Amino acid sequence: MAFSHHERSENLKKIDGQSFDLVIVGGGITGAGVARDAASRGLKVCLLEARDFAIGTSSRSSKLVHGGIRYLENFEFGLVYEALAERALLFEIAPHLVHPLRFVIPIYKNSRVGFYKMAAGMWAYDILSLFESPEMHEALSVRETVERLPDLNSDELTGAFEYSDAYMDDDRLVIETLRSANKKGVAICNYAPVTGVHKDGDKILSLLYKDALSGQSGKVFAKQVVSTVGPWTDIFGRQVSDKWRDCLRPTKGVHITFKKDRFPVQKAIVMAVEKRIIFVIPRKEMVIVGTTDTDFKDDPSEVKAEKEDIDYLLEAANNYFPQMHLKEEDIVASYAGIRPLVDDGSQSEGKTSREHSIFDHGPNLTFVSGGKYTTYRKMAEDTVDFVLDKMSFEERSICSPSDTKKPLNDQVTLAEWERLKLQSDALAEEYKLSKKVTDLLIWRHGNEFFDLAQSMQKYSAKDEETQLWMAEAEYAIKETSCLTLEDFYWRRSPLFLSYEDHGLKYLEDISEVFAEQLSLSPSQIAEQKSQLKMSMKKELNWRES
Repeated sequence: MAFSHHERSENLKKIDGQSFDLVIVGGGITGAGVARDAASRGLKVCLLEARDFAIGTSSRSSKLVHGGIRYLENFEFGLVYEALAERALLFEIAPHLVHPLRFVIPIYKNSRVGFYKMAAGMWAYDILSLFESPEMHEALSVRETVERLPDLNSDELTGAFEYSDAYMDDDRLVIETLRSANKKGVAICNYAPVTGVHKDGDKILSLLYKDALSGQSGKVFAKQVVSTVGPWTDIFGRQVSDKWRDCLRPTKGVHITFKKDRFPVQKAIVMAVEKRIIFVIPRKEMVIVGTTDTDFKDDPSEVKAEKEDIDYLLEAANNYFPQMHLKEEDIVASYAGIRPLVDDGSQSEGKTSREHSIFDHGPNLTFVSGGKYTTYRKMAEDTVDFVLDKMSFEERSICSPSDTKKPLNDQVTLAEWERLKLQSDALAEEYKLSKKVTDLLIWRHGNEFFDLAQSMQKYSAKDEETQLWMAEAEYAIKETSCLTLEDFYWRRSPLFLSYEDHGLKYLEDISEVFAEQLSLSPSQIAEQKSQLKMSMKKELNWRES
């Protein structure tokens, strides 16, 4: 599964001046899914990402895999059914990335959706999952609700419902999907922005790109092109066509994070605020609260949390958990992203459909936008079907059926992952690791635990937690095409979001790993450190407001 800067360099050589059946522009979850699906059918595929993989929406979601209980209100039963089916599949193919989680929806006398209507929704949710949820829903009395959530606001509480969904590592799901695509032969390059196209009428003949690291330019020829650039869809559309008409209704979503001991909940909480839902999501490393949902018109690259976003989320959390007295200084970090929703004419952001949209713009250019993270695999399958319909019969006839229901990583099958968890005590003793770190490595990496455990021993002069993050950094460079400190802190680890100092206490040691593995000079490392700190300051600028 090696997927490092070495493979990137080789791929840049492979694609320059060469022709591909399919060139994908955009390395988020949709592009990764399309690449894996297309390669599984035997197509020759290239993927170009302008910056780091998952740098946009795909690392800035609520990090949930869910059917979307609120979509039942809009009668989007097909979307919920599809999402629940994909949720069940993700448990199987990515057990180290997608984990079951129980959710609680408190019901109050003034709740917009009353107890009996919610009960109907809960039954619909279980039915649409074909009763294959990790656990069935449960109706709770007021007393049962307070017993399970003693810090919850109990004024005018009429009960609650508990049901199953899941949480995930969104950025790592992108990377693991790309690693699978890489193994299937896809030529994948990050930091390779498309700078222009050569066309014959409306048909794209080739795409021009630039290696952002070396400054060298190249050209790749394409029979078909798919845009999976998410919130940059309209920007890219205008770049490649003077006939483009904007199609998105981008909305901003902001999340904040807390230490688990400051916001001690064991189950996710669904908070109804005005006409939308805000989640409280406990994870191994932290608790996430979000999200907002407001229209956003500016450059997606400039999105960040504002003071009013932070105040809005804090107020919601304190209304539901008044005894916690959460304050701004309790917030560890924030992150903001853009949902690339397709403009369907809805009156509000929340009513805009999460259905994905696949459409062409010329004979060999396809755009994909909208959709739910949970359904990315099915969305990718639909996209490749759409592209194949544009190809000749001869080209289609040599393609195999889609083959993306197998594990993303052969070393992390569900059975192997479960078996390894049972061996954690013995493995901790064998590798002289604490049980906490052993469990964490197994949880995150499955059978690749052994590579990381051995790597930790190289850094045995350090304390265990420093060893952990040095080993994680080495793994990220060798196996996930991680090229910068910013990539690592933001999209390969939970350091920025879960540590009070955002993991900066490990920066010098992690920098040593980057310098050694990537042969970086002291000035290059210093520049990367500066860029990392600048990006953190930009995201947390609301603290100074």
